[in-house]
Amino acid sequence: MESVLGAIVNMDTAFWLTVLAIFVLLFLSAFFSGSETALTAASRGKLHALADKGSRGAQRALMLTEDSERLIGAVLLGNNLVNILATSLATSLFTRLFGDSGVAFATLVMTVLVLIFAEVLPKTYAITNSEGAATMVSAPIRILVLVLAPIVGAVQWLVRGILTMAGVKITDEDMAEAAQEEIAGAIALNHSEGNFEKAERDRLLGALDLKDREVEEIMRHRSDIEMIDADCAPADILTQCLSSRYTRIPVFKEQAENIVGILHAKDLLRSVEKLMREAEGDRTALAELDIMRVVNEPYFVPETTPLDDQMREFLRLKSHFALVVDEYGDLQGLITLEDILEEIVGEITDEFDEEEETLVERDSEGNFEIDGGATIRDVNRTHEWSLPDDEANTLAGLVIHEAQMIPALGQVFNFYGFRFEIAGKEQNRLTKIKVRRV
Repeated sequence: MESVLGAIVNMDTAFWLTVLAIFVLLFLSAFFSGSETALTAASRGKLHALADKGSRGAQRALMLTEDSERLIGAVLLGNNLVNILATSLATSLFTRLFGDSGVAFATLVMTVLVLIFAEVLPKTYAITNSEGAATMVSAPIRILVLVLAPIVGAVQWLVRGILTMAGVKITDEDMAEAAQEEIAGAIALNHSEGNFEKAERDRLLGALDLKDREVEEIMRHRSDIEMIDADCAPADILTQCLSSRYTRIPVFKEQAENIVGILHAKDLLRSVEKLMREAEGDRTALAELDIMRVVNEPYFVPETTPLDDQMREFLRLKSHFALVVDEYGDLQGLITLEDILEEIVGEITDEFDEEEETLVERDSEGNFEIDGGATIRDVNRTHEWSLPDDEANTLAGLVIHEAQMIPALGQVFNFYGFRFEIAGKEQNRLTKIKVRRV
């Protein structure tokens, strides 16, 4: 021990410069580790808010995180360089002091120093104050990224080449999808931790899902559409319109598939009022009403249109109502702006809507009696279930798909961990299904 102390006392300037260099390199390692954690853990939403308030550091941090692959490559390159150099200097230093045993001492000492002061300590601070730390380190890290850009670019090219040979492809679409999945996961996590109510979670996830869902998934099927025959007497048309709970009603000629217009109740009443006023209240004047001069031109949309695109089209056209057709132009159903909004905010009802049977009432056996036309998405959201909706949009469609047949009344099936009992049927339509977990 005395010989070691004597050696330290007699060491020249190079020895102390080496010690100083090791501590400087450890400080740089801590800086790189903390910067990596801060910039990857920082919330882009909070950084946007800080940037909007005039924070230049937050703006730089946002620019850096836009290309996370290049950022991580530069930081890891810098971190590995200083760690390897510090370890090499420490090995040389301890070899001078302890001879061949110095390698073991250098490994032990550097492991402790790097773990505590260059990894755990800076990363712990960065996690607890990620946005503030990201703002502070953004300027030097930006310079580092620019300086190491050629080397990092070559490394990226090599890595992508290896991944491509392994059958893995990285595209911008993958990045966008990963970002959406991250947001959805954060919403679900906050709900499970009690930060979001179920209704709030459903609204946020509903808005995120619009681009991944199509019109056919939520449209009202053609069998449920109320229509008006253009060849009916004007008085009958007026009576049907006034007794309907809908404001807009499709008008057909000869056959239901041949939609010739959309009748708006207000337009009809204006025309009737004008005729009656000109005829001084003579009701026989109603026979002169030409329904085709009152209807509006129908608006048709493909059944495969994404919901977010359709909502934008409704807003652009200032329209609320569209008829849905398939690839052959055949009528499949109708969709309204309200239908799309309901996917976000939940059911919207007014004084004219019929009261629908609830999805949450259960009988003495624990069965939920659900309308066969209820969408699987609504059923899952109501009961916190996870029934698949890849092959069918409605509960009845799911049962028929899995059974590979039109079930009979009272028939029971078990799949996906649930028991399905056919409780109501009209011709080939499953109107009521009792469902419970097995």
